[in-house]
Amino acid sequence: MGKLTVRALRAVLAVVLAGTVFVQALMVWALATDPEDGSLPLTPLRVITILGMVSAQVALVCVWRLVTMVRRGTVFSQAAFRYVDGMIGAIVAAALVWFAVTVLNAPGQREDPGVTVIMGGVGVAILGVALIVIVLRMLLAQAVARDVEAAQLQAELDEVI
Repeated sequence: MGKLTVRALRAVLAVVLAGTVFVQALMVWALATDPEDGSLPLTPLRVITILGMVSAQVALVCVWRLVTMVRRGTVFSQAAFRYVDGMIGAIVAAALVWFAVTVLNAPGQREDPGVTVIMGGVGVAILGVALIVIVLRMLLAQAVARDVEAAQLQAELDEVI
């Protein structure tokens, strides 16, 4: 991974992280100062937004750490699994948050239930991303096992020579 790629990715991650913190601050401020007018259940939506931002922030931090490990050449180690598992958890949490938004929005969509169905489909797609990351975790596990095996074979070869 080149230096330019790492810097560009870190810049994007930093901007997104700052944006999520800003949105969280606005939601907390709105919870404290803005009364509900009764049209939508705003308090649950604001709390869900805050929780959704937390899941995004966890995923961002995990990606940042994995990029650091790639740059250092230490990604094929047991330590990487902690961050991959954190990403999987954050993605599943984001899907649950999305399903909560879908449930809160559903009563307002009685005349047009297609919106609720589409929102449910988006939630399933988010869970699909988690499954893709699980498959990538399995590939990482295979790579780590191969790396350990190669190190053992190299050690045996060094003893022979």
